[in-house]
Amino acid sequence: MDAYEKINQLYDLIEQGTVADLPGPYKVGVDLGTADVVLVVTDSDGNPVAGSLRWAEVVRDGLVVDFRGATEIVEELKKEVEERMGVTLEQGATAIPPGTVGRNALACSHVIAGAGLEPVCQVDEPVAAAKALKISHGIVVDIGGGTTGIAVLKNGELVFTADEPTGGTHISLVLAGAYRISFAEAEALKKDCQSHCKIMPVILPVIEKMATVVKDMLAGRNEYHEYPVYVVGGTAYLTGFGAEFSKAFGRQVHVPPHPLLVTPLGIALFG
Repeated sequence: MDAYEKINQLYDLIEQGTVADLPGPYKVGVDLGTADVVLVVTDSDGNPVAGSLRWAEVVRDGLVVDFRGATEIVEELKKEVEERMGVTLEQGATAIPPGTVGRNALACSHVIAGAGLEPVCQVDEPVAAAKALKISHGIVVDIGGGTTGIAVLKNGELVFTADEPTGGTHISLVLAGAYRISFAEAEALKKDCQSHCKIMPVILPVIEKMATVVKDMLAGRNEYHEYPVYVVGGTAYLTGFGAEFSKAFGRQVHVPPHPLLVTPLGIALFG
């Protein structure tokens, strides 16, 4: 099963609330995002077994701002998946935006520990996405709710990583201001595929800013100019996002299927 097939399978498992009949031992990954929390289980070969997702606002700009709420959500997701699988999940991995350090970095591990999962690993989010995509040579751009992070890999080794505070939340703020609606209504508008063509002219400056942020991160690093670029994260769901980001970035970028689930799947592979 190739990388895209695994992502598609994970999407189906989450949407249908089903479990793949695959033997253990199992790996568990928890992605604490700004807009959502995702728990993913794979078998030892990284094939998706089960998963669950909750939209939530317990993290802001990569920082846990509602520790209790985050812990309760992970606990709920864990119980939900355990009941489907008929097993007890005991260990798990999590991820953080590049450059997150100290107590802020430890908070994500404390959350899953509080939910009953022994933390075994914590990785940078774009590194996790690269693992899910099986990239050994390329650039991964992970656009989260509050931040845009990148990871550059050469021959399977991480050679550069960076993170800046621009993400999907900024798109929602622009929509809220432009249409004079609440932030929650802007989030709903952003998730409505039928509205994407209408809102694209409004949010285009934010997409261009994201592309500029990535260009600035890579400024002066001409050796990476020919590397393929992959963009993941919920913002990449927007219809036309890949084309507009490519235009502003000055190079073609690749958007995998169900980009919101790429990083969660990659986190589980480290579990």
